Amino acid sequence: MGAAPRERFEYELEAVETAFARLELGLADLTVISIPSPKQLRLQREGDPSRRRRHFELHAALAEPLTHWYSAVDRVDPGRVLWGFPTLLDLSRCPPPRSDRSDPGLLRAMINELPPLPR
Repeated sequence: MGAAPRERFEYELEAVETAFARLELGLADLTVISIPSPKQLRLQREGDPSRRRRHFELHAALAEPLTHWYSAVDRVDPGRVLWGFPTLLDLSRCPPPRSDRSDPGLLRAMINELPPLPR
């Protein structure tokens, strides 16, 4: 999205890949995610004047990249992402712990699913 230089992403991705290979970092077995619309985010901001929200525009702009990221996770490993907050989460229907949560190949496959970075 251009909030930081491309080189920073590449540098941090290398560090993340190293952490995956060392089993120091991995993907959650299940991510429950809801990404509010820009309109909903603004309503929430206006409805709570007690918070300053200095980085509101940046955080609001992350909606699209987060959608791309979790869509890539879902395509590479279906069932790892649950879109929308359920009214009741039946833990017995959640996937079991995954042995591949730190698999560098899984991380690389997800990165390959993402749209190209801006130059």
